[in-house]
Amino acid sequence: MILTYQPYDLLLKHPFTIAKFTRTSTPLMLVQLAHEGYIGYGEASMVPYMGESHASAAEFLNKVDVSQFTYPFNFDAIIAYLDNIAPGNPAVKAAVDIALHDLDGKLRQQACWQLLGSDPLKMPVTSYTIGIDSPDVIRQKVNEAKGIKVIKVKLGRDTDKELITTIRLVTELPLYADANQGWTDKHQSLDMLHWLHEQGVELLEQPMAKTNVYGNAWLTERSPIPIIGDEAVQRLGDIEKAAGVYHGINIKLMKSAGMHEAKLMIQKARELNLKILIGCMSETSCATLAA
Repeated sequence: MILTYQPYDLLLKHPFTIAKFTRTSTPLMLVQLAHEGYIGYGEASMVPYMGESHASAAEFLNKVDVSQFTYPFNFDAIIAYLDNIAPGNPAVKAAVDIALHDLDGKLRQQACWQLLGSDPLKMPVTSYTIGIDSPDVIRQKVNEAKGIKVIKVKLGRDTDKELITTIRLVTELPLYADANQGWTDKHQSLDMLHWLHEQGVELLEQPMAKTNVYGNAWLTERSPIPIIGDEAVQRLGDIEKAAGVYHGINIKLMKSAGMHEAKLMIQKARELNLKILIGCMSETSCATLAA
């Protein structure tokens, strides 16, 4: 087996602003695993708050010994091996995991959804994300979302109501919202949750800092809409801690270190009766298709 990789930057059509930062591009790493005439493709999307970069991803990949990836693949052993190389680095680990799943499907002549026991006819609705922006740009983004059934809106600043009101002037589509840890006062947050509910917002992700366990749990207990943990839930070990603090969790391959652990996270979340979202982090179709 041969591992190769290429770094590149994904340029965004619009600047993408959330509660704490704005970016116009996202560093990505394309990973390829060649074996017996087939190539498996994977991708790492390294957003700022996760702390990964082209340099850190290359350093990690240079330590990967592909002789550890014997076929048929033992994904439990593979994830344990990748974690043993270095802590953290979930996005580049996800790139390796996705490439191995792609390769596994090609070797078996089956799509990954078949290998994982999924049913494409039962896939949940997909939302279209709009970052924080001016009213004119917000209207433009909504108009670009043709055929979309749900719009997800980034919140977390003092313009939250203006943003939602602007959207409601041009569409009555159901809304999801994500504060990205941007809210700080629990009482003001609860008032905002009731207002969002009146505007047709169906759920809210990560209202307060992930370290504010009490504040998030307090809101979850009182909120008229589901509260979903995002930044607070990275990998499998975080799920039990999320139960009782949030109504549900957002699983992202770039946090979970790939498809295998994401599947285990889904199983664990279902055991705990947590709602489940599958999210992404500005990947291309290589990684979003895996999600």
